[in-house]
Amino acid sequence: MSGVASQEARLPSAPAAVYRDPLPHAAGPLISSTMPAVSVQYFAILRECAGRDREQLQTSAASAGALFEELAARYRFPRLPRLKVAINDEFRDWDAPLADGDRVVFIPPVAGG
Repeated sequence: MSGVASQEARLPSAPAAVYRDPLPHAAGPLISSTMPAVSVQYFAILRECAGRDREQLQTSAASAGALFEELAARYRFPRLPRLKVAINDEFRDWDAPLADGDRVVFIPPVAGG
């Protein structure tokens, strides 16, 4: 029994402040409380690259621009001139901070005739 106890003592543990208590969602994954959960919506070429029109995710990105860079690396988004971002239904600057629950929309340039 003492061998088991000494092995348990050596297991690393995460800081208590990093994870929410999983008991309310016993079947769900542990969720980091320091990373905002955001809803992202994609249009046109971005939707094609992502393979979806929207998703909910947690991000370590502090700004809209950092979130786009994170997603561009994941989905291989092309570099688009005049790409716009809206957060919670308002056009914002790329350095706008993200908060838990934000709705982020990346809007590529639109061609028309």
